[in-house]
Amino acid sequence: MEKKENESKLASLLRLLKSYGSLAVAFSGGVDSTFLVACAKKALGEGVLAITARSPIHPKDDLNFAKAMAHELGVRHIVLDTEELEDPKFRENTKDRCYHCKKHIFEKIVKSAKEQGINTVAHGITLDDLKDHRPGIKAAEEMGIVAPLVEAGFTKKDLRANMRNMGLVGWDKPASPCFASRIPYGHAITLEKIGQVRKAERALKSLGYKLARVRNWDGMAVIEVDPSMLTKPVELSQRKLIVEELKKIGFKVVALDLEGYESGKLNRF
Repeated sequence: MEKKENESKLASLLRLLKSYGSLAVAFSGGVDSTFLVACAKKALGEGVLAITARSPIHPKDDLNFAKAMAHELGVRHIVLDTEELEDPKFRENTKDRCYHCKKHIFEKIVKSAKEQGINTVAHGITLDDLKDHRPGIKAAEEMGIVAPLVEAGFTKKDLRANMRNMGLVGWDKPASPCFASRIPYGHAITLEKIGQVRKAERALKSLGYKLARVRNWDGMAVIEVDPSMLTKPVELSQRKLIVEELKKIGFKVVALDLEGYESGKLNRF
């Protein structure tokens, strides 16, 4: 992105954020919401509030990162316990699962924000998110959640470049969607399956796979890793170790996706 174009986008974003007067940001701890919180702090100072959802479906590493970043940025931070798994529509895991999930979370965030005297809530979607199947965006629109990064014309690539220039840690973090996204549509979401995914991905991370997904097909683990690392899991020593670890967790079959990781892959089904 050209320097002048980037400066124009940043200026537009800061003007927009300042126009809100005060703002609560749905802060997952991912790259998008981290950049948004940092810019909101710059535009609004004490007028920004970061709110993070906590439940078994959300990676704990992201929660810890969100806490650390809020502290580093000097932003007020609230952590809300959410109970997505108590919603039968969410557990059914139809293609509109994310709609029910986001509606549940945003209802809690909006309520918490209003209790703090803040009437505007934002989430960190970018232009890239509009190109994929994202039912959660519909829930946000219905509830009046604003999307300033979209309005200012930011892509995920823009965010990472700006975070790096701003000296913000986490600019190179891989995407980290909720664990429910690892369970194919039509397969019921349970706490047990979520736990298996969480433990399996932690095991892979400990083996050096920075970017990895474990899709839980009712007892069959299908592993996706960065395409540049596809040869590593099939090495004999690695293969044995991965299979052993995942079977301990409860998977009956362990398979490797030869395409490697690709965002939104389960939307094919």
